[in-house]
Amino acid sequence: MRTFVHGAAVWGVESPRRPSRVDGVTMAGFHVRDLQALRIVPHPAVTLLLDFGAGSPVIDGAGGRQQLGSVVAGPGLGSAGAVLARGENVECVQVRLSPLVAGAMLGTSPAELDGVVVSLDDLWGRAASRIRERLGEVSAWQDRFALTDALLARRQAAGPPVDPEVTWAWHRIVAGHGLARVDELAAEVGWSRKRLWSRFRSQIGLPPKRAAKLVRFDHAAHRLVAGEGAARVAADAGYADQSHLHRDVVEFTGATPAAVAREPFLAVDDIAWPEVRPAPVR
Repeated sequence: MRTFVHGAAVWGVESPRRPSRVDGVTMAGFHVRDLQALRIVPHPAVTLLLDFGAGSPVIDGAGGRQQLGSVVAGPGLGSAGAVLARGENVECVQVRLSPLVAGAMLGTSPAELDGVVVSLDDLWGRAASRIRERLGEVSAWQDRFALTDALLARRQAAGPPVDPEVTWAWHRIVAGHGLARVDELAAEVGWSRKRLWSRFRSQIGLPPKRAAKLVRFDHAAHRLVAGEGAARVAADAGYADQSHLHRDVVEFTGATPAAVAREPFLAVDDIAWPEVRPAPVR
């Protein structure tokens, strides 16, 4: 297990040695003795947090709502800096699920998870307790990853697939770092804009324009964390100007670009999910 140190944050981080057997699934393991008011930064994946340690993570949401233990967070959770995570002696496997596979694995439409966090017990019932117990019984992180991956592969195989047109549109949005135009996507798949909006929203969890905006923000935010200047990031990521980037960052995080560049939630990706390192847009 590697140690991630970022300001006052000190976390143990582990990554799988092998990729998931299911496309669209990535995992990391965390051991945090003292998790203090971590701002949750919106991400374009659905997040599954499988807690099994002696402590328990606490998610503080808008309006004073709280969720403890294993949870599922929809894409875009944390907009305007409204969600914080905290806890002591937290051990967990965190899974990032592409919206293309999240619905089948979780047993619910991603549209029901738009910007919210729910208890895994509410989605899986007793199955959530069983996976938590099994993860706690295993001592090696690689075995925990294998156990989680096998579970998700079984659930994905039994769930309904996403329309190929929606899959194609999502891949285009991600590959283009959020710069794809919705009307052009609809035309290329031979659908009306209204039909693409409806099917995309029900199967991905976000309308396509909002999904593109979130993907673009995520790309820009990671480049800020990597040390690039806001003016260059704004120009390369397709923003009208630096003020446009500033408005988007504040909308998604409640913080300025300079503050987001120091967020441990984003900085840990370089260790936990090294494949997310951004490439400049040309």
